[in-house]
Amino acid sequence: MSRRTTPPVPPRPQIPQASVAPREPTAIQVLERMMSLLDALSAHSDPVSLKELARTTRLHPSTAHRILNDLVVGRYVDRAETPGAYRLGMRLLELGNLVKARLSVRDAALEPMRELHKRTGQTVNLSVRQGDEIVYVDRSYSERSGMQVVRAIGGRAPLHLTSSGKLFLALDEPRLIRAYATRTGLAGHTRNSLTDINKLERELSLVRTHGYARDNEELEVGVRCIAAGIRDDSGRLVAGLSVSAPAERMQDDWLAKLLQTAGTISADLGFTSDDGAPR
Repeated sequence: MSRRTTPPVPPRPQIPQASVAPREPTAIQVLERMMSLLDALSAHSDPVSLKELARTTRLHPSTAHRILNDLVVGRYVDRAETPGAYRLGMRLLELGNLVKARLSVRDAALEPMRELHKRTGQTVNLSVRQGDEIVYVDRSYSERSGMQVVRAIGGRAPLHLTSSGKLFLALDEPRLIRAYATRTGLAGHTRNSLTDINKLERELSLVRTHGYARDNEELEVGVRCIAAGIRDDSGRLVAGLSVSAPAERMQDDWLAKLLQTAGTISADLGFTSDDGAPR
């Protein structure tokens, strides 16, 4: 009597690894699946087919289809013009704008400012433009660090006399710079103050070229400052970050640290440089 043999079972095909970043499992399985689908959609600039989404997330097509339908109802996902394809929905943009509106440059700058202060031993200032003046909105310093230049929070200073103010002025059109000069009279505080429009325009040209600004005892005798700009996700200059020090203590090697810190804060606000890299 011959024994029947069972033919060997062919190996199951290996499913390619998901192209999205792994995430921690959630307590509710459907939420984990939903987030996996959103991540998979975010990895593509074009609409993605149901078949591809199921493959990427390792979900059964019927399960993926059911969850996607619910996400479409909530406007988190949109059906594309191509049948059976999906893309991220406008509801995510609306929620993203709400998050963006709550982003505070002060919150983003707090820790980087403290670190920059530790690295330089000098006062680090955060300032914004209000009309023709700079307003100091935050600072990082230590009373145990010896002699430092400390700007009062809420203090104001003319744009043309401060390093941060020059960052903002440098972005204005020539006619706006001349209008500023007319309104303010380019009043000076020290013998180094830029009170001549031609000298100011040459200084602003250097700011545009180098990407940072200096205050060489122009606001206060014996005090020098260097400043770099902080930009948001739209590329708009929203604040100036500056290091203030007694004139004889200012060091050129602080500039690289300052630019790096301003770039870190800008990246936290969503800014990317022209080459696509955060800075």
